[in-house]
Amino acid sequence: MKKIGLVGGTGPESTLMYYKELNSRIDAATGGAEMPDIAIESVNFRKAWGMVSAGKNEDLSNYLSEKVTCLKKSGAEIISLTAGTMHIVFNEIKAQTDVDLVSIPKAVADEAAARGIKKVGLLGTIFTMEKDYMKEDLRAAGIEVIIPEKTERDLIAKRILEELELGIVKESTLAEFTKIINRMKDEDGIEGVILGCTELPLLLNEGNCPVPCLDAVEIHLKKLIELAM
Repeated sequence: MKKIGLVGGTGPESTLMYYKELNSRIDAATGGAEMPDIAIESVNFRKAWGMVSAGKNEDLSNYLSEKVTCLKKSGAEIISLTAGTMHIVFNEIKAQTDVDLVSIPKAVADEAAARGIKKVGLLGTIFTMEKDYMKEDLRAAGIEVIIPEKTERDLIAKRILEELELGIVKESTLAEFTKIINRMKDEDGIEGVILGCTELPLLLNEGNCPVPCLDAVEIHLKKLIELAM
């Protein structure tokens, strides 16, 4: 069993989810024989988010690279960021640390291609929806990526930052997101939707989403477990 290293804290709710699920799933997969060794380097979310918001990518890359280096020194062999947004400096971190990080966007693109999805909606933070880091692997796989309209993006970003990042889940927010996804299905022809923020599974899942749901956390967890085992 390889040791897993997580850069967490961005935000705390998704970090808790990763920790709990990695332990319980590997325990179940080994028939109760093993749980993984896990190291977590938790960042100052407000500091990291401030860097993203201000476009200080070099500072963000340096900050996250320090965390990745600490995980590497701790003996972690499978290392990953636990937030989609922090992948904005994914390539820079890899270059600085010489660590082959397990990418959320790549794992999601592989899953979408395996399901035969050709046009997908993308939900996430404002940066995940408007920047290219979550889209590049999908486009390379021949998958068209559709993002919500500007007013919808602003609403989604606000709900993520002010509610989901704090562990607040509201039925009214679920109704708003469902309305947006239904519009994208009817008007844009999306065949599935990517939950590109690792807090979105707190709100949306296969049971309540109007289209097939590509849960970035679920997909990423499966990849981490596969590599660790």
